[in-house]
Formats: sequence, structure tokens, C-alpha cells
Amino acid sequence: MKQVINGLQLFGKSLFAPILILPIIGLFIAFGNVFGNGNLAQYVPFLENPAIQNVGKFISSSAVSILQNLALVFAVGIPIGLAKKDKGYAALTGLVTFVIFINAMHQVLKLSERLVAPEAMQLSGQATVLNVQVLEMGVFAGILIGALVGVLHNKYCDTEFKGVMQIYSGHRFVAILAIPSAMILGALAAEFWPFVQDGITALANGIKNLGDVGFLIYGFLERILIPTGLHHLVYTPFLYTELGGTATVAGEVVYGARNIYFAEMADPSVAVLSSTVNWDARGLAKMFGLMGAALAMYVTADKKNKTMAKAILLPAAVTSFLLGVTEPLEFAFLFTAPILFFTHAVLAGIGMMLLNIFGVHAIGANGVIDFLLYNLPLGTTKSNWPMFILVGLIMFAVYFVVFRTLILKMNLKTPGREEGVEEAPKSAPIEVKLSAAPGTNASPLGETIVTALGGSENIENVDNCYTRLRLVLKDPNVVDEQMLKETGSKGVIKSGNNVQVVYGLNVKSVRDQVDQKLGGLNYENV
Repeated sequence: MKQVINGLQLFGKSLFAPILILPIIGLFIAFGNVFGNGNLAQYVPFLENPAIQNVGKFISSSAVSILQNLALVFAVGIPIGLAKKDKGYAALTGLVTFVIFINAMHQVLKLSERLVAPEAMQLSGQATVLNVQVLEMGVFAGILIGALVGVLHNKYCDTEFKGVMQIYSGHRFVAILAIPSAMILGALAAEFWPFVQDGITALANGIKNLGDVGFLIYGFLERILIPTGLHHLVYTPFLYTELGGTATVAGEVVYGARNIYFAEMADPSVAVLSSTVNWDARGLAKMFGLMGAALAMYVTADKKNKTMAKAILLPAAVTSFLLGVTEPLEFAFLFTAPILFFTHAVLAGIGMMLLNIFGVHAIGANGVIDFLLYNLPLGTTKSNWPMFILVGLIMFAVYFVVFRTLILKMNLKTPGREEGVEEAPKSAPIEVKLSAAPGTNASPLGETIVTALGGSENIENVDNCYTRLRLVLKDPNVVDEQMLKETGSKGVIKSGNNVQVVYGLNVKSVRDQVDQKLGGLNYENV
């Protein structure tokens, strides 16, 4: 059990690098869309300037490519977090292995003549990843490859051969093992992943006739499948096929919720949008629910960490509210507090059910920018958008109360919360005046911390998250907590061989000084 806990903690830590980059990407997307949205120029005249719109489109289009390639980000980022040394080589192997994986899957699909035409990819569960047509596995593909490379790297990166085989030692041997493993996984995914996709599509078909409860299940599945990237297999049939409804608009038979409301928007003879629009009302949780969740996480953050929590949550919340891009905010608690993500999925379903119960027929697929641009020109009769906002405010309050209660009752590790940490002494940290070791650039602070941790021979791995220095020690019992406090530590948390030393927002600087003292323990050894 101890090894399992240590392994889960190490894997959870490895997810920090890819997760932390998402709020930054989302902020650039939101910024670019505000200035590059041509329709918005109707209401804000200065945005009509072509130069301003082009700059906005340049920024948003450049940044959104990351969200379209999250699997690759995880495939590279996870090995960096898992690797105990030679992290750069681990990342490179993750990149190479991921490319091999998707191309192996593509080749199996091609040889078996299962590749579909580009216009049919979305409905068939296929997608283009790095310009390679494969089965849509979403972030799951990156997590799978990242974990594989991380495990192989730690186990075999020290393997040494002699003679002519010496060139294949170390990280090269890891690549030798990882590449064929990726080929095998790619082939297996091509054969077995369609069964997963078919199961999800069958669930979507079973939802149609469940009425209000169907909207709840639909909304739940659409959110809970976000980490796998399979959520589109739930909503796509409802948006573009008869599952989402059938209507005659301007003399033409139209299938699918999104197709119907687009046709009705353009037809002035349609007095009220069809209720089928609620199959695309996924923006309720994006614009209102997650705002309540973000506020709950902020108010429950430790007072001393609120600045850090705000820096993480605010950009992510703004991105979700404006554009409906939820990954930066959802990934802030998806892995650290999965019960919250499950709750979020349930509440998202409840919100969509309420829209149907209250007879709301406003267009709300994404963020507030789209919401305003689609609904305001239609008026309050054709699109009763004020009711959408009313239900949204209700869900904002529900999310806030439920998230706050769960976080406090279960002591969940959301951004800004430091479980089991003792308060730092009110006085300033004692200045430690030690000279650097001969021939090194180690700082006095780095030397003191390493000494307090039992010396370099006791340290197996060093990393950091938002506020903590995260270590794997051979013997955690030799840690001198008082000496660590004198370096500015706010507390020490031990769990098996995993030790976390809390420093706050300056932890990256602390980690750099520890690395210097360790002589590059976590840097690449060429």
C-alpha cells in the first residue's frame, strides 16, 4: 500500500507541468478573441480596425493550437515530472514515443482500410493529431504515453553496456524499449479503442428518450469525459443528427440541435427557437457554474496563499467565462481533487436539466462572447436569454455552496490550500551564512536545505509544485525540521518516502538553489 501511495503521489506531481501551462494559454486565447472577434466590432466600434482584428486573430489562433494538442503536452510533460534525472532526455523520449504511437495507430487503420473521409471524421470518432489521422483518444493518449516513458526511463536510464553496445546505454536504451512499446500500444488502440467509442455512442443513443433526466445524464457524460477527449462522441450526434431533433425550417427538413438553431436564426418567420437548442446549452456550466467553483476555491484557500490561488484561478475563470474554454480551470482540480470534478459533472447535468424544465430556449454553447452575439440580435422572445442568465445565477450559487462545503469538509487540495502545514514563525527567517563548497556555485541556502534533508546521499529526487519543494528521500526520519524552518520553510509534510517542504511562491528559486548544491541531480547528464 505504501508503494502504491508513493506511486500515485509521484504521478500526481508529474501532472503539474502540463496543468500549469493551461491558464496561461487560455489567457492569451481570451485576449486574442476579444480583439479579433469581428462580430463584436458591431458593439465596440474601435474593434472594426482591420489591424486590431488581425492582431487578435494572430494571438488567439497561435495560442489555441496548444489546446488542440493537449495529448502531446502531457506526453512530454509527464516524463519530465516522473524522471528522477536526465529530465530533458525523458521529455525527448516522450515526444518521439508519442509520434510513434499515433503513426502506428494510423498505419493499422490505413492497412485495414478504416480511415474515413475528412468530413466524416468527427462523427466516426477519428481526428487529426499532428497531421496524422487517428482515433480520437484525447488527453488519455498523452497520459498513457507519458506514464509509459516515465516508468521505463526511471527503470532503465542507468543501464550500461560494454564494448560496441555502449552507445545504446542509458537514455538511448530507454528509447529502444519505448519505441516498440508505442508501436504495440498504437496497434492495440486501433483495435480496441473503437469498442470504447461505440459504448459511449450507445449511451448517447439511450439518452434521447429520457426527457428531463436525459438532459441530466447527457450533461454529466459530456463533462465527465473531458479528460479523455471522448465528450464529443456524446454531444456530436445531438448537434448534427436526428438525435438532437428534427425540424422543418424555411421549407427544408433540418436535423440536429445546432443545425436547427442556426437555420432558425436566419429565418425571420421563426418566432421562438426550438427547445432542441438545449442539447447545445453546455455553456451554462462554463459561464456560471465554474465561476462559482473558482470563487469557492479562492475563498477556501489559506490566507497566506490567496495571492497564489488568485494567480491560478482568475485567468482560468476569465477564459472559461468569456470563451467557454474550461480545461485551464477544470485541470486545476481534476487530478488533485477528482471528487470535485465528478461533482462538477453532476451539477453541469443538473443545470442542463433545469434549462429544459424552465423552457429556456437561448443559445449557450460556449462563453459569454458567443452568448451575447447569438442571442441579443434575436430579442427576448425568439431567444429568452434572460432566463438562461437566471438559471446560470442559480447554478453559480449552487456550485459555490457545494464546492466550498466539499473542500472544507473533505480538506481537499485545491489551489492555495496547504494540508497539515504549520504556520511559519512570525519573525524573519534566520540568515544562514555558510560558504559554498569548493568548485561549486551552491548557495548557502541550498547547502543548508540539503544538509537538513540528510545530505545529498539521502535525496533520490527533487521537484516542486506551486508552493512546495517535493522530494523522495531514502530515510525521511533524518530530516531536521527546525533547520528547514530557519531557511524560511512554513512546514514539512511526510508521507512514506515522499517529503514536502512548504516555502510558498518563491519555491522555484529555492528548488534551483537545491539543484545547484546537488550538482545537477535533476539536470541532464550528457
